[in-house]
Amino acid sequence: MLIFAAIYIFIQVLLLAGFLKYLKSSRGYSDNLKISVITASRNEADNIKNFILASSGLDYPSENFELIIVDDNSTDDTYKLSEELIGRKENFRIIHCGDKSLPAKRGALLKGIEESSYPYIMITDADCIPSSGWLRTASALFEQGYNFIFGSAPLLRKENNFISSVSCMENLKNHFLSFSLASLGLPYTAAARSMGFSKEAFFKIGGYNNTLDTLSGDDDLLLREAVRNKLKIKAIYDEDALVFSHTPSSLTEYMTQKTRHTQSSFHYLFKHKLILSSWHLLNLFMIFSPVLMIVDTQFIWVFSLRVLTAMVIFSMIQGKFGYKFNPLEMLWYDIICEVFIVFNFFNALFRKPEWKQNRKDQPG
Repeated sequence: MLIFAAIYIFIQVLLLAGFLKYLKSSRGYSDNLKISVITASRNEADNIKNFILASSGLDYPSENFELIIVDDNSTDDTYKLSEELIGRKENFRIIHCGDKSLPAKRGALLKGIEESSYPYIMITDADCIPSSGWLRTASALFEQGYNFIFGSAPLLRKENNFISSVSCMENLKNHFLSFSLASLGLPYTAAARSMGFSKEAFFKIGGYNNTLDTLSGDDDLLLREAVRNKLKIKAIYDEDALVFSHTPSSLTEYMTQKTRHTQSSFHYLFKHKLILSSWHLLNLFMIFSPVLMIVDTQFIWVFSLRVLTAMVIFSMIQGKFGYKFNPLEMLWYDIICEVFIVFNFFNALFRKPEWKQNRKDQPG
């Protein structure tokens, strides 16, 4: 029992040190580089207005960036609304995707990258709200020689909504783990809501051609290829460079989204699968350790240690991503998230969801 507690504390201290290193990294700002922002948009009529307005407010010279919206064969008014909203903005344009050389979202993104004018690419989704300093932070990292970057993508929590709250807690937990490991030299996941690369590096690693293991996973598996090819990778953090998006609106939508993401994780590098599976199994053991009190009542201390340590860490970092969970919410949603990990794993094993046809209020 004590050895599990000792291992858990050691790992948490290591992860916290990595996360603090990630937060304190000096990145600076720049607006010198030419950057193309690409978004694949499918049936986003309800979201495209807010996205274009937010993109119009980016604190970056208009002559140094372009926004390319790739309409992925929408069946709603996405294209028409985008044209109207773009108006006379010379650095904004929308293009038809048409026939795709790659499946699903990859094909639309590749179309945008091929049509882009500039040497650096930033990817996001059409239901996202990028903060004003997003491109300035990215530009500074590209200037420092990084050729693959990814950033923080918090979710907008809906009050008194169970699925929204679970999604936000899971997002917070994932931010802590993924950015801690990235700062320790083990990047394994990157949200397509905020990621970028040099065009040269993208084509050098084969673009999306080596990421076709699953229908989704265009972001995580592209990062996998970047790691394999030893690109210079950096995680972004700046309070003015967050990219916000909406949470799923229903349990079905949430489970479908997490199933796709978990299926992508089956194709991570072996070292990443080993680290993540060990970490999640340790957490599950400690969360459900009270059932072993019939053997030894001291197992309640294992559970208490797990819960209290997590609550302290979440309290320390949640404000960095705009979250405000009270202690009871942290306890409840943390446990629910661990339970959902099990369901999501088995869903991913036995379910093959089709590519989403409608992306209303659903983060990538």
